[in-house]
Amino acid sequence: MRKRNESVTVEHEHAAAAPAPLDKGCSLRHSLRLPAAAADTGMKRPLGRRYGLWFRLRKLIIWLLGVYIAIPFLVKLCPAIQAKLVFLNFVRVPYFIDLKRPQDQGLNHTCNYYLQPEEDVTIGVWHTVPAALWKNARGKDQLWFEDALGSSHPVILYLHGNAGTRGGDHRVELYKVLSSLGYHVVTFDYRGWGDSIGSPSERGMTYDALHVFDWIKARSGDNPVYIWGHSLGTGVATNLVRRLCERETPPDALILESPFTNIREEARSHPFSIYRYFPGFDWFFLDPITTSGIKFANDENVKYISCSLLILHAEDDPVVPFHLGKKLYNIAATSRSFRDYKVQFVPFHTDLGYRHKYIYRSPELPRILR
Repeated sequence: MRKRNESVTVEHEHAAAAPAPLDKGCSLRHSLRLPAAAADTGMKRPLGRRYGLWFRLRKLIIWLLGVYIAIPFLVKLCPAIQAKLVFLNFVRVPYFIDLKRPQDQGLNHTCNYYLQPEEDVTIGVWHTVPAALWKNARGKDQLWFEDALGSSHPVILYLHGNAGTRGGDHRVELYKVLSSLGYHVVTFDYRGWGDSIGSPSERGMTYDALHVFDWIKARSGDNPVYIWGHSLGTGVATNLVRRLCERETPPDALILESPFTNIREEARSHPFSIYRYFPGFDWFFLDPITTSGIKFANDENVKYISCSLLILHAEDDPVVPFHLGKKLYNIAATSRSFRDYKVQFVPFHTDLGYRHKYIYRSPELPRILR
């Protein structure tokens, strides 16, 4: 009986101990399941990242699309924005130069002036003398430079385009070329550009140019005075010359580099205009330009100009399309106002790479100007 009870007890103890392997097996099974769960989590992470990236990308696309659609309405409601985009006078390139010191740009025979076309308006002017006078010009003051305009050298009044200042790199290089050819070069920053004081407008720019022209004529005597306009400066140039012809004091010649017909056609043809195919482009973008009083109507002005005209345009111009310069020439060539004057169009082949502002590099330029 005792042995039997002991065996029962032993069996009972074994039975009590039997679940232990099951627990162990269960715990093993759980441990085997954990890597599978971890694997599922690892697969979900890339999917989650991908979904988050796509969500952010979609959000960015929607935001950009909203901005793209909102800008035309903003321009229409605030025409001053479009005016700023035409003038770009707030873009001062190159930066960190002292316009009072043209010698820092390699113009050792240049003097800096300040003229006052109107009350509360002051414009900065550079006068570069012909290279032949370089040695005499060293260390001279403004009075000497003003008197030098009366020497037997022709004068070019240069009217630059939008953005930048009179100290722009390509502009400085042109002054050097013209100086080497024996010209006085007088250039200035319109009101609102560079260190000139005032608010930009087409009327104001034209008046500034008229003031500088009269200032030159008062000092140059009978020396020829030519007007050279580049890009947006061609609009100022034709405005000026039309006014001079109407008062019967025309310049000796007008030179237009990279000109357009009028500002509306230029804005419509501008390769940087991402809205040109936008529905209502004229109403949204071109009408606000006109509302701001900006026309620069070269095609109309040339009908009232009576002096020799030279047009220079590169075929690979990416800013003012070549066909606009050619169209302007065709209008001028058939105009009655030019019947007694020479009108010439000089194209520069694409292979030369002169684009919008490097025509000064042409070795043919001296011959063309002569």
